[in-house]
Amino acid sequence: MYHNWLDRWDERRARRGEEAKKVTDFILDAGRAFPDEKRIETIDEFCVLADQALSDSSWYDEPSGSGQGFERHDGWLRFPSDISTGVEENNVVWAKITESGSHDQALVIFHHWNANARNRQIAKFFSQRGITVVEIAMPYHFERSRPGSLYADYMLSSNLGRTIQSVRQAVWDGRKLIRWLKSEGYGEISVLGMSLGSWVAGIIAAHDQAVSKASLFLTAGSLADMVWTGRATRSIKNSLEPEIGLADLRRAWAPLNMENYADRLARSDLDLHVVLAKRDKVVLPELSERFMQRLKDAGARPNIMKLNCGHYSLGMPPYILLAGLSLKRFLSCAEKAR
Repeated sequence: MYHNWLDRWDERRARRGEEAKKVTDFILDAGRAFPDEKRIETIDEFCVLADQALSDSSWYDEPSGSGQGFERHDGWLRFPSDISTGVEENNVVWAKITESGSHDQALVIFHHWNANARNRQIAKFFSQRGITVVEIAMPYHFERSRPGSLYADYMLSSNLGRTIQSVRQAVWDGRKLIRWLKSEGYGEISVLGMSLGSWVAGIIAAHDQAVSKASLFLTAGSLADMVWTGRATRSIKNSLEPEIGLADLRRAWAPLNMENYADRLARSDLDLHVVLAKRDKVVLPELSERFMQRLKDAGARPNIMKLNCGHYSLGMPPYILLAGLSLKRFLSCAEKAR
């Protein structure tokens, strides 16, 4: 009875989030994803470039000499993004810093798609326990929102190239922030990603040796599969389906698929923590399970918590409390689980 009610609550929450979302045109827009390439007109040509990006180990590396322009004031940090877009607001990165009084550990939080508030309670909880919390705004969110937009439609959409550009921008921004934290003397750097933010946090952890712990909430490997099957992305699928099949979408968005970085996530100096929802209709459990198996096959030993709730109801008691306590234990664990 209770779980039936919980499922209905999640569905109502999904419908509210669906109200502003629109079916938009399918666009390759390869120039955004792969700058300086010649004009690309077919999905096959696009996929060739995606294959090349996936095989390029430096594709998620920030440009050299990009460590300038940081401004810190009254608990806020702002700095220029190293990817310039047509939305001026999006080209400046904002992060809220909740200090702990210690430089031993910092936690960088990457929020979910269309988040409308930062995680003040999480920041307060961990800062009181000696962990400085830095909540970064992902592209087209919060202070970086596109004027007039009702949701972050430029971060994730049926525009294949812009979606790749946005995730890559989020990764570059996050890595630039982490580099600044290290320069400020912070010791252990951990990342926490929620839903879409887990893709960003996971890709960063896979590519950045400065990250020693990564916690991924409501995550999976293939962003293409998540968009194709998820409750929150029906409008995007409706835009994609007349023009492209799932197999081609997987290949086009291969650089965004964390399964392709499982070997990197299995590195010996990285600890992984995962929180999944058994009743999730946004990130389907079978997608999460496939990713977990891929990690294990690569040699990783993720600390996995599965809660009997949905995607949105994870934010309700008792589930959010259980997830928070699990995260606390993970972040405070001094010894490696390996």
